[in-house]
Amino acid sequence: MPALVIFITIALSFYVYYKVKYVRSKKPAERKWISSKSTVALGLFIGLFGLNQFFLDGNKVTYIVGGIFVLLGALNIFSGFKAYKYYLPIAANEAKE
Repeated sequence: MPALVIFITIALSFYVYYKVKYVRSKKPAERKWISSKSTVALGLFIGLFGLNQFFLDGNKVTYIVGGIFVLLGALNIFSGFKAYKYYLPIAANEAKE
């Protein structure tokens, strides 16, 4: 499905963008905050890649691998979003100081 390929590419580019931004950052709380955003982008990439597997020729192995990728992507998104909410006020306080 072409739309999923575009979203997969966008998610991968956001992941690379946040990882480069992570390396350039010097403040520790800001680094963790940026890392949590990159975790969400990676989760989107993995989940969308797994979702794309469901639209290929269907055999059991394709569906199992796609399901595992969707599950891992959802777990990454959930943990990244939790870390994002936790580190956002800490990074904001660090930026004020």
